[in-house]
Amino acid sequence: MIERLRGEIFLIENDYVGIDVQGVGYQVYVVNPYQFEEGNSAVVYTHHVVREDAALLYGFAKKEERDLFRSLLAVSGVGPKAALGILSAGSPSQIVSAIQSENITFLTKLPGIGKKTAARLILDLKDKLAHWLPAFEDAPKVQAPDDRQIVIDALTALGYDEKEANQLVEQSFVENQSVEAWIRAALRQKGVR
Repeated sequence: MIERLRGEIFLIENDYVGIDVQGVGYQVYVVNPYQFEEGNSAVVYTHHVVREDAALLYGFAKKEERDLFRSLLAVSGVGPKAALGILSAGSPSQIVSAIQSENITFLTKLPGIGKKTAARLILDLKDKLAHWLPAFEDAPKVQAPDDRQIVIDALTALGYDEKEANQLVEQSFVENQSVEAWIRAALRQKGVR
């Protein structure tokens, strides 16, 4: 298994980054590729998935994110792509809090999560994740998934396609900013003042 990688970012795509580690380029699927900058060094904690037809690396900026990803994978019906989608839509503290408080409404707003899977997340992970809550209580709050969707909806209403709107939202994310400021920041990414 590959525990972590440290290297230079040489490629940024919609759902993965390329990391050069001493001349070897690794394709690493990440929650938000736009948090990285080409040419900068980065450290990612990884989860290695080996399948019959592929060997895939999933990377995370923090060990806690990777550990939550692994916990999500233990739930029946949640694969790596769905787990990555869940982590892209909410912070680890939001996800753990929603599971602990049995917040089905929040969980069903996560990509690819219906009522059955949300109930399964709660049933399978509530006890396992209970020890995580104290670590997150002092963590800074981030935008709720609702704010993210509001910004995406605003950008699509302005004529951007869904894919481009998602990219702009990821590129312009700053903790604790208002929805209006987030929309303005996203528009600045495209040179609109």
